[in-house]
Amino acid sequence: MPERPTRRLALGLSYRGQAYRGWQSQPGGRTVQDALEQALAAFAGDETGPLPTVCAGRTDAGVHALNQVVHLDTSLVREPVSWVRGTNRHLPADIALQWCRPVGDAFHARSSAHGRRYRFVLLESPVRPSLEQGLVGWVFRPLDGPAMRQAAALLIGEHDFSAFRAADCQAATPVKTLRTIAIERRGAYWRFDFDASAFLYHMVRNIMGCLVAVGSGRRAPGWLAEVLASRSREAAAPTFPAAGLYFLGPYYDAAWALPAHAPALDWLP
Repeated sequence: MPERPTRRLALGLSYRGQAYRGWQSQPGGRTVQDALEQALAAFAGDETGPLPTVCAGRTDAGVHALNQVVHLDTSLVREPVSWVRGTNRHLPADIALQWCRPVGDAFHARSSAHGRRYRFVLLESPVRPSLEQGLVGWVFRPLDGPAMRQAAALLIGEHDFSAFRAADCQAATPVKTLRTIAIERRGAYWRFDFDASAFLYHMVRNIMGCLVAVGSGRRAPGWLAEVLASRSREAAAPTFPAAGLYFLGPYYDAAWALPAHAPALDWLP
């Protein structure tokens, strides 16, 4: 029998990263990609072979995602709503497909993205989090918002971000364009929103470590310019813990008509 033609699907995915070793499949399993591809295979049954996925941004262990985008090629013909509901039946409770859209072969979840967004939610409190454990970062010292905004402004633009790059980062170049860092406070919670062309491994967490050092008064705002210019990881603050970091998702040309919003976005402060 002739092979059935394939078509490309884009999927939007949300997950809590606490139980997983990150997105990317690796020996020993327990990754988000493993869980998703196993669920897709269970949904497809014997009607297709393996359904490997390509994601927009590889999240690290403990990092959450609200609108991760992946694509896959399949010969299985089902309505988009069936892909969502059918796959979710086989996913653990902390991972869920949010949407599915057919796209052309020219679409690529990673290379078609114009940019990516992350959010870090931080609790400022003398007492550690309990209900929000794993879902927010924590500082017990008061933070200075204007000082952190002044420091963050020094990072905006196209730069070599080697000082904020993990040693095992596999990116081809450390040069990225950081478009915005927006810092807001609501009650006891701080929200840091990052928008960039792409991010290096641990880049947001390393920047967060520096911003908290400035906000707590341990460093002056201008220190960020020195760290950036050094291009040395040793010049920056220690990597901030992953709890509280959310991959909000990528964004694409409007012609693809892909959702840039998932309901999970609405609960964050």
